[in-house]
Amino acid sequence: MTTDGFTTCLWFDGQAEEAANFYVSVFKNSELGRVGRYTEAGPGPVGSVITVDFVANGQRFVALNGGPQFKFTEAISFQVDCGDQAEVDFYSNALTEGGGEQGPCGWVKDRFGVSWQVVPTRLTEMITDPDQEKVNRAMAAMLTMHKLDIAALEKAYAGE
Repeated sequence: MTTDGFTTCLWFDGQAEEAANFYVSVFKNSELGRVGRYTEAGPGPVGSVITVDFVANGQRFVALNGGPQFKFTEAISFQVDCGDQAEVDFYSNALTEGGGEQGPCGWVKDRFGVSWQVVPTRLTEMITDPDQEKVNRAMAAMLTMHKLDIAALEKAYAGE
């Protein structure tokens, strides 16, 4: 095994190139890499895309046009740690653009069916506080939200 870490493979049904371009457009520190195409050996049409290597926010991915057999579920998601409300708003909006959907507690599903958790780093600090009353208030507030609102979380955390 190389020391370069892991590459996450995302299985699509014909949208690998579109998805790779989308993710590279959303995240900083991103770039497209190699594109693999089907040959006469198949199983896809000659010249059509089978894989696209890309980096999104420094994380390596390969998008694979594997077919309709498998779909994404919320059992696997990617957490986007956000430093402020502007980042929460940007990523929530960008990832749901073009047919995605906002879910509960900061979760979003993009138009390809990939699940993301758009989480302010401040929430992580709040819910790991040793004061369980503060944690309970922050968690209760979070459970009522779709897109997370840092100011409202802070008020709940503080008991206001």
